[in-house]
Amino acid sequence: MRFLQPFLAALQFLTIIPVGGQIPQTALGRAMPWFPVAGLVIGVGAGLAYTLTLLLGLPPMAASLVGVLVLSGLSGFLHLDGVADTADGFFSARSREKILDIMRDSHVGTMGVVGLFAVLGLKWAALTSMPPVAAWKALVLAPVLGRAAQVCSMALLPYARSTGGLASIFINSRRRSDIYWTLGIAGIASLLAGGAGVAALILGAVAAYLFSLWCLKKIGGITGDTVGAATEVVETAALCAICAIVV
Repeated sequence: MRFLQPFLAALQFLTIIPVGGQIPQTALGRAMPWFPVAGLVIGVGAGLAYTLTLLLGLPPMAASLVGVLVLSGLSGFLHLDGVADTADGFFSARSREKILDIMRDSHVGTMGVVGLFAVLGLKWAALTSMPPVAAWKALVLAPVLGRAAQVCSMALLPYARSTGGLASIFINSRRRSDIYWTLGIAGIASLLAGGAGVAALILGAVAAYLFSLWCLKKIGGITGDTVGAATEVVETAALCAICAIVV
């Protein structure tokens, strides 16, 4: 049971799936290698919701919307909040300190709304354009790659704030070995998804790299919001890559 604590901690932190009992802080610090596995759980849930919607007779457009909403909803829409906050801050053309203040503001501005629309719209359009079998695979794979991006971001980049935030728990416990485990899981999952999965891995990695450079330029590192935004960016890139291959 102690071996499973980091996995349960990852589920507790990244999903709304009820995990009984109090997870020790030490287990939360060791949870990062399990993030892609938690992403797999999220993806299977979204894929099942998509398939069930189709079996109920709804058109692919409706099923795709359900899949997208469940994909984000199983994480409590936490990462979409990161998209909105990051977009509001990064597109404000302000100083580093002001950007960080804007990102801490709970209100959503125009740029945040545009960012949410772009992410959700691209995901929905990509899924709608795919055959159902490909869409199911895409829904399962995308959150695995998105959570792998979280681990790489927190393991490699400096923390932008001087005071602790949501991501600081993991940044203070990060280990370079977490990256190898995470990339191994992401690579295996992508290979199992075939050529489209490999394309998703490559485009997701490029998107994660470019977004990381943008974070370094804007605020000198990462925050919990940018980690969440990176997740959504990589998921969107993965879905678009798969769509481009299979359509």
